[in-house]
Amino acid sequence: MSETIRYLQPPGRWCIHAYYTLSPWAPDSSGRLLAAGADLDRGDGEVLVLDANGRVVDRFGENPVLPSFWHTGFWQSWSPDARFVYYQSGTIEHPRTVRRERATGREVVVEADIEGMPPDGEPGLSCAHGMLYAAGYGDGRYRPEASPFPFEARDCHGIFEVSFDPPRARLALSTAEILERHPDRDRILAAERDRRRGGGDGLTLMTYAVRWSPRGGRFLFYFGNHCVVKERGEPRLSYVFTADRTLKDIRLAVDLSFGRRGVHWSWQPDGERLIGYGPRPDGAPGTCLAEVRYDGSEYRLLSAAGGGGHPSRSPTDPHLVVTDGYGPAPGEIAFIDTRRDRVIARHSLPRVLGAREEPGRHPRRVCHHPVFRPDGRTVLVNLLPGREACLCEIPAPGGDGA
Repeated sequence: MSETIRYLQPPGRWCIHAYYTLSPWAPDSSGRLLAAGADLDRGDGEVLVLDANGRVVDRFGENPVLPSFWHTGFWQSWSPDARFVYYQSGTIEHPRTVRRERATGREVVVEADIEGMPPDGEPGLSCAHGMLYAAGYGDGRYRPEASPFPFEARDCHGIFEVSFDPPRARLALSTAEILERHPDRDRILAAERDRRRGGGDGLTLMTYAVRWSPRGGRFLFYFGNHCVVKERGEPRLSYVFTADRTLKDIRLAVDLSFGRRGVHWSWQPDGERLIGYGPRPDGAPGTCLAEVRYDGSEYRLLSAAGGGGHPSRSPTDPHLVVTDGYGPAPGEIAFIDTRRDRVIARHSLPRVLGAREEPGRHPRRVCHHPVFRPDGRTVLVNLLPGREACLCEIPAPGGDGA
């Protein structure tokens, strides 16, 4: 591996950045990074602020690690002026979101979940993230009793608005309301009737995965059952919607349901288009790396590669995409020049412990989750070189294929 690759390993901590759609770099150009670190022996974690050289300059928010910690840390994210840090605490059943003022340490706590705060500031919007894990996302077990809301109480869960002055969370758009206006409503309800006639309960429908456009204003969210365990026999439902902050302009952008495959959709730097893996536009079998406008128009292929990793486009080079791979260990980071659909740089980096990957979310695996630095010069990834995970910063190649 190149000597220009930089490893950031806070001593004694299993360390991870949040999701690949959240920039860990402070928006004040200081070079500081947000991460989360766990003490594997004690079973608790905390939020870490690292300086530009990877040294810990602040730590706070000690909390027992949740299953989601091994995937996204505590969803730690910055306010637009870097005055505040937001992070997740509590439990799956009773989540809390904390806003901490960096200068004073003063914290405001809201009884609500967090999936990263908007880049244009408060209020936040979030779904009940713990419902994914109760449905089986973390360990492959269906545990409805662990869900913060009953799955079939669709008037009680959905998209919540989270504010801090005063601290409160309110349901802004319910899963029931989304289903009522859904273009596939009749087909979904017919699938639910079939389950009930067969002696089962209703579909495990939920709203999840709020992801913000780079400047705010719009966000995407998923609707469906995402990861419900196979034993339930539900058809896979996964729809990507976009909406404005007022929730008045809601569009279906990508349909990945009833046999249509795809995963990991997020925003491109222009705030108009999404990028992710979906069906091939030519109708050929398999998936591809694709893009689409936020309103569902102009769906097109970017790369024939259908690996299903976490793709994002460079903020400074419109032809450069980074994604990660899910093949056998050690795992891979690939940079793609979309003009020629060509991989122009590749890095093999360890992300699992042992000879094979164990399913679920646990400290023996990480997702690389590559995220571009705002200036486009480097990419930060999660890495598991040994017992403790760390961060790794990789130079981004030029989009000219050099």
